[in-house]
Amino acid sequence: MSQTRPVIMGTRGCVASSHYLATEAGFEIILAGGNAIDAAVATGLALHVVEPHMNGIGGEAPIVLYSAKERRTFAISGQGTAPRAATSDYFRKERIDLIPGDGFLPVTVPASFDVWITCLSRFGSMTLQQVIQPALRLAMEGFPVYPTLRENIRKHSQRFFKEWPATARIFLPNRKVPEVGEVLKQADLARTLGNLADAEKSGGNDRVAGLSAARALFYSGDIAHAIVEFATTHPSMDATGKPHTSLISLDDLAEYESRVEETAKVDYAGLTVHKCGPWSQGPVFLQQLRLLEGYDLKSLGHNSADYIHVVTEATKLAFADRERFYGDPLFADVPLKKLLSKSYADARRMLIRMKKASLKPHPGEGSRIPDRKARGRSEGDTTHLDTVDADGNMVSATPSGGWIWSSPVIEGLGFPLGTRGQMFSLEPSHPNCIAPRKRPRTTLSPTLVASDDRPLMAFGTPGGDQQDQWTLQFFLNFIEFGMNVQAAIDAPTFHSSHFPSSFYPRDSHPGRLHLESRIPPQTVRELRRRGHKIVMEEDWSNGRVTAVHYNWQSKVMSAAASSRYQTAYALGL
Repeated sequence: MSQTRPVIMGTRGCVASSHYLATEAGFEIILAGGNAIDAAVATGLALHVVEPHMNGIGGEAPIVLYSAKERRTFAISGQGTAPRAATSDYFRKERIDLIPGDGFLPVTVPASFDVWITCLSRFGSMTLQQVIQPALRLAMEGFPVYPTLRENIRKHSQRFFKEWPATARIFLPNRKVPEVGEVLKQADLARTLGNLADAEKSGGNDRVAGLSAARALFYSGDIAHAIVEFATTHPSMDATGKPHTSLISLDDLAEYESRVEETAKVDYAGLTVHKCGPWSQGPVFLQQLRLLEGYDLKSLGHNSADYIHVVTEATKLAFADRERFYGDPLFADVPLKKLLSKSYADARRMLIRMKKASLKPHPGEGSRIPDRKARGRSEGDTTHLDTVDADGNMVSATPSGGWIWSSPVIEGLGFPLGTRGQMFSLEPSHPNCIAPRKRPRTTLSPTLVASDDRPLMAFGTPGGDQQDQWTLQFFLNFIEFGMNVQAAIDAPTFHSSHFPSSFYPRDSHPGRLHLESRIPPQTVRELRRRGHKIVMEEDWSNGRVTAVHYNWQSKVMSAAASSRYQTAYALGL
């Protein structure tokens, strides 16, 4: 298999992320003696600056990490919760049957900053002042605008001008869409980052106390007050056709805390695959593996019609269960043990017919998934990062939300809030029904794989519902077909949109299968013959997988990043 870039290798550490400047920020921390957790936080903070249309400090960042010190793998729930006032009764009284994807109504508590502080405090070795410097520099001095950022700003420029003046002042300098290569500065965000770093100083020489002080500024201090004051007094038009303010309160912010949890996991091919719990879509990756372990995938042939068909059919079954069963397990009884069991997979596998594509959802236990018709599509994307160091610390994080196009920038702070609340259901009996302090079932889905209880690889991608489809293919390319990490990323991808989207307006397209055009025509014809509704995508259009790997025999680490969209990059030393 050919590849677009070399595999990056090193013996001290590796960093990969969705943007080269953020990768450089994390690598700067490795060079300064930080561990992989420190580097991940620096990378994540930098991604908030250089990919404001993909993620932000007002969004969320679920994480799976391995701590060399504790010799354990953890999931960190960097997913914000619903405000206390966000109830199904509230939306019913407002005559809203589907939570919009924009404005202030879908706002959840910002989680990103808290998750970075949690990582540094428990697993890191550096101060916030140290790891925040690259992001602060990028915000203050600026960075060159690149094509996808410019296009996003251009697409939403009229809304910025007409409705969101604080956003327009930052991202439409001189009242014009910035050109590719023009340096974009974010003075308000730089001030916010600088204030957080300054707040840390009140902890004196106590690193953890300093981190707590910075966190307090964000969640109960001046930043919290600025968020609530703006979001509750500046109505914003949304997809309901009416303006609304946010339901968020000071208590919502003050009470928020990232949870360090056990991972969801299964064994596959002698390895242990770790994901976040069913408050994310992560377990669908594990359910797909359970279904696919009943096939000799290698003998089917990489990206053959049989291979694409069986992977797609397994995907449909796993995502049907996501729609039926997944939700925040602190509020809903999610039968995860059963869903990940071999016996359940054996029974579900009987539904797969090798010569015919399924055109209807098949959730377990006979439940029905309602179809949704599009009502004006929302949009979204995400970013990702992976880090590893010589001690074996390893991080996979998927920051998202806080998109500049989905909610207005908070005046004076330089960042918008996340709109992940659009993923809640408003059906009272559904495990993902909205409730105060509940986590919406997010699409964000980092992955960490261990071998003999030692971290082997970490990976992930932007892409909403497609994340656990594209990363599954990457993983199978590496494990089943023997590709190196870069070739496994570069291989042509496919995905299904058979099931309801997690994003407003939650539409579904039963039977639809999307293929990158590099997949051979004869394979496409055979998939059509089996009943798949084919949509041909551009050659290099699906996903931006990044990955790191640790070879424990040679002590060599490696990293790779997708060449799709031309911004992801990996570095190692």
